[in-house]
Amino acid sequence: MFQQNKCQQDGCEKMALTVFNYYGEIAEGKNFCLEHSPNPEKAKEEIYNYINQHKKIIGLNASGLTFENIDLTDKRFYGCNFQHCKFVNLQSTKFRSRMSMFDYSIFADCNMLECNMQFTSFGGCIFSHILFTGSNIIHDNFCGAQAYQSSFDDSDLYNSRFVHAKLVDTSFRNCNIKNTMFVNIEKENVLFKSSNLREAILDEQGKELF
Repeated sequence: MFQQNKCQQDGCEKMALTVFNYYGEIAEGKNFCLEHSPNPEKAKEEIYNYINQHKKIIGLNASGLTFENIDLTDKRFYGCNFQHCKFVNLQSTKFRSRMSMFDYSIFADCNMLECNMQFTSFGGCIFSHILFTGSNIIHDNFCGAQAYQSSFDDSDLYNSRFVHAKLVDTSFRNCNIKNTMFVNIEKENVLFKSSNLREAILDEQGKELF
């Protein structure tokens, strides 16, 4: 997992961005969050360069950054922190994530086809025009997330959680949703055609909605 170092700014509770050594590799050390960084542009550039130059990325803290018009195809993220980030117009086929956190991030106009994401948290995220089609999205957290005009079609969502989620014009066609929780959700024009909805976990409200 990423280092649990808080920002050095007095009173700030945010996690500090990853520190890099002279050779551009992840190192241990104190740092600031993006908001309090004395040189935020340099901090962002170091993280962008590291992601661009590595296929397997472990323990990176990039909280608060914006990732726009980049290709994360075949990238592997393990134990990384992307909370409060913005992801815009990503083309990221076969993106992989394990035990990483994307909580409260915003995803807009992204293709994340055939991704493999397990034990990953998207709590409180906003998804707008996102394609997760053909992905393995297993044991993941989407509690409090909002999805608009997005597609999870042909995906395996086994044992994932959509508690207090808001789903609008979003499709789950031909998905495995065994043990997937849809509890206290808001739903408008959501499709589950050819999915095993009877094996999902629904509360009374969910049973009425579906």
